[in-house]
Amino acid sequence: MNNKNAIKGGEFIVKETFPAEVFIPEEFDEEARMIAQTCQDFLDTEVIPNIDRLDAHEEGLMPNILKKAGELGLLGISIPEEYEGFGQNFTTSMLVADTLGAGYAFSVAYSADTGIGTLPIMYYGNEEQKQKYLPNLASGEYLGAYCLTEPGAGSDANSGKTKAVLNEAGTHYILNGSKMWITNGGFADILTVFAKIDEDRILSAFIVERNFPGITFNAEENKMGIKGSSTVQIFFNDCEVPVENLLGNRGDGFRIALNILNLGRIKLGANVIGASKTAINQSVQYANERKQFRTLISNFPAVKYKLAQQVIKAFANETAVYRMSKNVDDAVNRNIANGMDKGTANVEAQREFVIEAALIKVFGSEMLDYIVDEGVQIHGGMGYSAETLIERGYRDSRINRIFEGTNEINRNVTGDTLIKKGLKGEIPLFEEAAKIADYLGKFPENPQFKGDYFEDISIIVKNFKAVFLLLVDAAHKKFGKKLSREQEIIFNFADIIMEAYVSESLYLRINRLQEIKGEEAGKIYKDMLNVYLFDSSNIIYKQGLEAIYSFIDEADQEKYINALRCLSKVKSVNVKEARRRIADKLIEDNKFQF
Repeated sequence: MNNKNAIKGGEFIVKETFPAEVFIPEEFDEEARMIAQTCQDFLDTEVIPNIDRLDAHEEGLMPNILKKAGELGLLGISIPEEYEGFGQNFTTSMLVADTLGAGYAFSVAYSADTGIGTLPIMYYGNEEQKQKYLPNLASGEYLGAYCLTEPGAGSDANSGKTKAVLNEAGTHYILNGSKMWITNGGFADILTVFAKIDEDRILSAFIVERNFPGITFNAEENKMGIKGSSTVQIFFNDCEVPVENLLGNRGDGFRIALNILNLGRIKLGANVIGASKTAINQSVQYANERKQFRTLISNFPAVKYKLAQQVIKAFANETAVYRMSKNVDDAVNRNIANGMDKGTANVEAQREFVIEAALIKVFGSEMLDYIVDEGVQIHGGMGYSAETLIERGYRDSRINRIFEGTNEINRNVTGDTLIKKGLKGEIPLFEEAAKIADYLGKFPENPQFKGDYFEDISIIVKNFKAVFLLLVDAAHKKFGKKLSREQEIIFNFADIIMEAYVSESLYLRINRLQEIKGEEAGKIYKDMLNVYLFDSSNIIYKQGLEAIYSFIDEADQEKYINALRCLSKVKSVNVKEARRRIADKLIEDNKFQF
């Protein structure tokens, strides 16, 4: 794709994407695959054998393992070469996050260090700050953490009370306040701390070293899951921070915080890929060993249903993640071509795809929760035992719906931000919505399919998008600027948008796979696509119907419901047999190989 014509954030809802325009994981080159293999080898040798010791918070173990990762270059994947990193592109960094996502609590510590612990300095630091800190962060000499959340602040990040006051000499800011839920806080050397200078309404950001005077650390939190990760409360009592450690400009903190959180949402979508495949492997391997009623439980149709659904959801999430990753890389290259420096180009590219990042965070975290829950169910009583890794995976998964902004926040971001982009004219949302609305009352009972498989799938995907366009047109006319207050409707819209995006991503990848693998090998992927679209159509219909009953006048409801029936309809398919074929392949391979 020509970078000048690269798709913009949120534009997918009004613009058709073609299979040749997307990146799929099968396209990773040999270098990227070697990096992924290094990550896998590191998990197998350094992390998984020590997982119980990590969960017991053995003194010094987690930072030592992170430092070993630094020696292999794994902490510097995204750091530019001039600061002694690997300088890999965004898509490759997502592959690393994907692979290491199978590392339970280690993956949390790794992501916090290389993501929110390092990237504020990489993207917003001045040259002196980058030279001072980035090489040591890349090597593991320093480990990083991100200090934003405060007691009582929660999702309202800018309501924090931590204050910074310049001393009389003008040499240091004096920090006072506290931060909580700080991942890696028990051992991090470098802290990105957010505070308000004097009586500012907006946060500023500071680079704080662990040995600065005036910092104290609470004991480790005892958590439901991700027990091996360090989580502490940090107190700043007249902590002296040199003025040269102000990150960016005064008042830049809130913008920095939001942009870095957005990146965290994207990376979480990748982290859950590795975790989901691990849980699927545990599920099928147990099902292939456990006998009940004198037969392996993998022979039971009810178990096959669960295994198939696990595969479909994981494959769909992986597909959406790498589609968006390439979009970000394209936007970075476009920004650089337009004269931006690399740091700004990356920040702006990731900020541009805030909608996709939010929906992928929601989809991925809920996908993993489904997979580990069914994994425990497949294990039966053994799944409830701490002797099994699936139990750890179940507990560890739950935080993902809270991390990086709750799923409620991210649903709101998905729907509300897309609407606001349309209102600002950044994408022709309401122009396209008006075209769909003009057709109201004229929708046929069934969509007009053509007979060609992928052409018909393309029609289905366009129709899924049209559901949102039809309803957002009506909602905007009814509520105007007050629409953002109607959170239930925004959530309806967010789920429709999410299903449309993932459905389209899956269609685009499987179309490509048909070309790569051929008709026969591609059949199993068509099974996945058929089942996913069937499930997705029901979600869209339900969310659309709920929205219609919420705000459409009763006299007009039938017209909208008829349109919804048409636009959410898919071709008939025997989903039972399709799921069995998917499960049978998984059972035969005894691991996820799709």
